[in-house]
Amino acid sequence: MKLQGPISHPCVDDGKKEEGIQSSEISPAPVRIVVGYALTSKKTKSFLQPKLIRLARNKGIEFVAIDLKRPLSEQGPFNIILHKLAGKEWSEVIEDYQRTHSEVTVLDPPNAIQQLRNRQSMLEVVADLKFPDNYGKVCIPKQLVISKDPTSVPDEVTKAGLRVPLVVKPLVVDGSAKSHELFLAYDQFSLSGLEAPIILQEFINHGGVLFKVFIIGESIKVVRRRSLPDLTKNELSKMSGVFHFPRVSCAAASVDCDDLDPSVSELPPHHLLEVLARELHHRLVQKFVGTPTIQSRCDS
Repeated sequence: MKLQGPISHPCVDDGKKEEGIQSSEISPAPVRIVVGYALTSKKTKSFLQPKLIRLARNKGIEFVAIDLKRPLSEQGPFNIILHKLAGKEWSEVIEDYQRTHSEVTVLDPPNAIQQLRNRQSMLEVVADLKFPDNYGKVCIPKQLVISKDPTSVPDEVTKAGLRVPLVVKPLVVDGSAKSHELFLAYDQFSLSGLEAPIILQEFINHGGVLFKVFIIGESIKVVRRRSLPDLTKNELSKMSGVFHFPRVSCAAASVDCDDLDPSVSELPPHHLLEVLARELHHRLVQKFVGTPTIQSRCDS
């Protein structure tokens, strides 16, 4: 997702450690909310950090692991279920539980998540959004889906009017490491060696910084993540082939705004994000949304 518009407010989350009173000095609040979670072991390790658990406890929130070997209805009681497991069997477990436990908030129902498992349909939602002229602009990069024969890519790219370099991603997002792979193609002929289905997107210079926007209810949180660096015309003239990149924008790639050029470190305008959050909630029917955004740079 690409943002264009005036910049307004200062840094929100730059990865710095919290200062001031230590959590150990705060008396834990009585447990008011129980969050049952069903995550992969890798996601549990990265998400449930000791710092988060302490903070949650001080807010009266307790995280409880869901035992996948036991019926979900026999566990709890829960106020919220937070899950990120793939598969038809797990989806059926959650759907059955919702039918008999309508009072429990599920983040998010499987049917609401389904649309986000396809990168094409995911971006089409954003393409349809309308914003007042004075709010700035939200748009998506030009894209092309290659569903079967990669050998046809050069011709398809030409017909679609796409220009290299092209960002290449798997079309389907299923939580696997493979679905998060990222390639950058400097010439369209090298694309024929990639495995379909894939989605091609025009690369947009954005200062090497990606803004991950997390939306839950009416709350909005923005964090900075490292991204692909800008490319100049001179650099592009000397490069060819397809290059594989690791997960450059994962949580471990958070950046400190003090280390960045001010022209790329400032966050998207809050009023624009508020409208974006409201529209995405309405169209996706989701309570929790995390969307990557960039701010285009046209000076390279």
